[in-house]
Amino acid sequence: MHLDFSVILDHWRLFAYGAASTILIAVAAVAAGFLIAIPLALMSLSHRRTLRALANAYVECFRNVPFIIVLYLFFYGLPMIGLRLTQSLVGTAALSFFAGSYFTEIIRGAVLAVPKGQMESARAIGMSYFQGLWEIVAPQTLRLLLPPSTNTAISMVKETSILSTITVAELTYQGLVVQGNTFAPFEVFLTTAAIYWLVTASLAHGMRRVETASHAAQGGSQTRASVANKYLMIETRSPA
Repeated sequence: MHLDFSVILDHWRLFAYGAASTILIAVAAVAAGFLIAIPLALMSLSHRRTLRALANAYVECFRNVPFIIVLYLFFYGLPMIGLRLTQSLVGTAALSFFAGSYFTEIIRGAVLAVPKGQMESARAIGMSYFQGLWEIVAPQTLRLLLPPSTNTAISMVKETSILSTITVAELTYQGLVVQGNTFAPFEVFLTTAAIYWLVTASLAHGMRRVETASHAAQGGSQTRASVANKYLMIETRSPA
């Protein structure tokens, strides 16, 4: 078997552009998906049945449908309501809402993993519900959020390949273009796979370092937040 990787060097600009587009779309979708998930997670934790039902409906609708179907619904549905966007914007929007359904469950699970006594203690010293969430619960959820969020982010990087079906010029699409020009499918898709691996492995390594730093910071510092100190009215007394 003869492999000719000169075709990769001849078209390296297309691969570089595709990799950059993949990273940009994935970063935008993950960030937007997380922002979408925060209010939805709070809704799913609400005591109001209507809010819980709306959040659960969103999660079930997006999480239980293949992403390619979600993408087609956005691609063909948005023009029907008068929204005509570029393929890249449509793909990023679809991926954002898709990622939001996963991040909603991740945030909800992380909040529920914090012992209920933490919130009860916060309310007992006069904090509002949202103050308790922000000052007491949220800092403790960070280390719980990181591992599943990393897995979801990696999945979203790989899901960007489906955007090639609506001609978004990301990495897989550029690989298809090079393959069509060179008729060297094995070399092209082996290179494409290597680039995806490099991106996702770098992401996983970076998030592991963040997770390690987060554990070290939480284990080495027991300093209370300023708002907690204000409510607890801690006084330091010198020994007699």
